[in-house]
Amino acid sequence: MQPDPKGPGREKAHARLPPPVTAPSVGRPASVLPHKTANVRDHYRIGKKLGQGQFGTTYLCVDKEDGGEYACKSIPKRKLLCREDYEDVWREIQIMHHLSEHPNVVRIRGAYEDALFVHLVMELCAGGELFDRIVAKGHYSERAAAQLIRTIVGVVEGCHSLGVMHRDLKPENFLFASTAEDAPLKATDFGLSVFYKPGDKFADVVGSPYYVAPEVLLKCYGPEADVWSAGVILYILLCGVPPFWAESETGIFKQILRGKLDLETEPWPSISDSAKDLVRKMLIRDPTKRETAHEVLCHPWIVDDSVAPDKPIDSAVLSRLKHFSAMNKLKKMALRVIAESLSEEEIGGLKELFKMIDTDNSGTITYEELKDGLKRVGSDLMEPEIQSLMDAVSTTVLLSP
Repeated sequence: MQPDPKGPGREKAHARLPPPVTAPSVGRPASVLPHKTANVRDHYRIGKKLGQGQFGTTYLCVDKEDGGEYACKSIPKRKLLCREDYEDVWREIQIMHHLSEHPNVVRIRGAYEDALFVHLVMELCAGGELFDRIVAKGHYSERAAAQLIRTIVGVVEGCHSLGVMHRDLKPENFLFASTAEDAPLKATDFGLSVFYKPGDKFADVVGSPYYVAPEVLLKCYGPEADVWSAGVILYILLCGVPPFWAESETGIFKQILRGKLDLETEPWPSISDSAKDLVRKMLIRDPTKRETAHEVLCHPWIVDDSVAPDKPIDSAVLSRLKHFSAMNKLKKMALRVIAESLSEEEIGGLKELFKMIDTDNSGTITYEELKDGLKRVGSDLMEPEIQSLMDAVSTTVLLSP
C-alpha cells in the first residue's frame, strides 16, 4: 500500500485508472449526491483548516444560525477520477448516516455539493488523537488501555452488527470529542468502509500498513480483519510499538504474514496474563479462529475492571508510544511537503516532531538524522523527496528551547 503522493490520508494498494472516454455511460457521473443541495456557505461560515487527507481537507465551520462549531470535510471533485470514486464518497456518506446513532462514531450533520466540491459537515472532535491524549497525560495503566479498547471494539461490534466493515482502523482515526477529561472517544473516517452481508469476501487491499490483517494481504477477507486491526492497536497501547515491524512496507507485510508475535521481551513480563491472552486471541492469523468483536467485549480483561491492573505501565512504553506517534506524523507531513507548501503553524509542528529525532541533542536536525528517522518507520520516500522536506524547514532546523 504505497501512500498516495497527493496527501497523507487513507492509503490504497491499487491505482484507479479513469474509465475509457469512449464509454460515457461508465465515465464520471454528473454529481455525487442523488439530489441538489443548498450551498454549504449559505448555512455555515468556513474557518481554519483542521486537517488534510488524501481526498479531502477538513475545516472548522460555524453554523450561522446558532453559532455551533462543526467540522467540514471538503472533497474536490477533480480528485474523483471515475464513477467508482464518486460511488465511494456517496457510500461514505450513507455509512456515516447508517452509524450515526452509535455514541462513539462521529455524527454527520449534513452533506452539500456544488460544482467543485462535496462537503460533509460533521460533529467537531476537538479533543485530539488517541495517542496524543495518552502521551499528554503522562501516566497510563492497563486499566486505561482496557477502557480504550472496550470503546474501539465496541465501535467495531456496532459496525458489524449493522453490516459495515470499517477497513481502516488505526489510532489516528479515533479522536476525543473535546478536551474534557471524560470526553468520549469517537471513530472517524469511513472513507474505506463498505457494506457487507454474512459470507461476503473482499479482495481489494486497503488499509494502513501496520494495521492491515494477513487475510487482507492475501486478498480474501471479511469483517474479522477489523478485529485484527483493533488487536494491533491494543498491542501498541500496551508496549508502545506495533507487533509487526520492519524498515519497509514490504518487510512489514512479510512480518504480518509470517513473523513471530513477541509477548516475551520488555515490557511484556510485567503485563498481566489476561491482557496477553486477549492480544493472542485478536492476533490469530486464521480469521476463522480469531475472536469476534462480541467475544472480545466478553473477555475478562475487558469486562472486569479488577482484572486489568491500575498500576502505571513502564514509562518506557509511553516514551516509545510518543516516538512512534511522532514519526508517523512526520512521515505524513513529508508527503504533504512534496504535494504542497506548509503554513507557518504546520512548520512549527514539524519542528516539534523533529525534536523526537534529534538523536545527538545538537539542537539541529541533519539530513542523515531525518533519513534515518523516516527509515525507522518504514518510509519509502526517495532521497529527493526527503530533501524536499528538509528544504521546507531550511537545511537544518533550529530547535529553540
